[in-house]
Amino acid sequence: MRILFLGDVVGRAGRDAVVSHLPMLRQELRADLVVINAENASHGFGLAPDMARAFFEAGADVLTLGNHAWDRREIIPYMEGEPRVIRPVNFPPGTPGRGAVVVDVRGGRRALVVNVMGRLFMDPLDDPFRATQAELAKHSLGAFGAVQAVVIDIHAEATSEKLAFGHSFDGRASLIVGTHTHVPTADHQVLAEGTGYMTDAGMCGDYDSVIGMSKGVSALRFWRKMPGERLAPAEGEATLCGVLCETDDADGKALRIAPVRLGGRLSQLLPDF
Repeated sequence: MRILFLGDVVGRAGRDAVVSHLPMLRQELRADLVVINAENASHGFGLAPDMARAFFEAGADVLTLGNHAWDRREIIPYMEGEPRVIRPVNFPPGTPGRGAVVVDVRGGRRALVVNVMGRLFMDPLDDPFRATQAELAKHSLGAFGAVQAVVIDIHAEATSEKLAFGHSFDGRASLIVGTHTHVPTADHQVLAEGTGYMTDAGMCGDYDSVIGMSKGVSALRFWRKMPGERLAPAEGEATLCGVLCETDDADGKALRIAPVRLGGRLSQLLPDF
């Protein structure tokens, strides 16, 4: 299975780039499954239903969220009827929405997608390790299992927490990829037990910015240490950042993994496998 994961979509620039490029990108990379973190799509804060629909129409299969999951309140009733939009699985019991979804993939295959949020320097949610353990226990992975691939988006600030998470579930997931910091890392690899891993996929947004937000206002907050003008997304040409992972349907483990970068300011990179 070929899995394309795109990092946090930030603002209009990121949305327009994804909607414009994803149909071509999905075809060119022969992606069977496309997962996108969309929690910053609406002006950098949350996801609106019309934006979710546009991503699905462009070729996304699952949308994940994070700490801005509830910034657009209208997403809550939308999620109730659209299981392919998921929020972190370690929100407390009773929280709206779902933390995981199983989707059909061409060829009669199925994939489990899990969204989880870290705790270091983040909101104090339930334990992401135990919540993920409980979710994975519901599904068997491999050719004769309930699912042929497992993708986990760990939305977290700390590199150490993401790495610890990756090693903890090595061999039990096809792909574990980090989101939230909006800067792509260079550590894409297949871990020892067969899980594709990347600490952060980066963002789909304008990189002439401070993690996708306008440079001037963002910098002033560090100079003055006081509230000021509301942050707004940068509106220059976006770079699509993410990762492509190819897995073996026999056991669900990763065969190869490579970063994806398209458009905008960063060096361009499309996998050649």
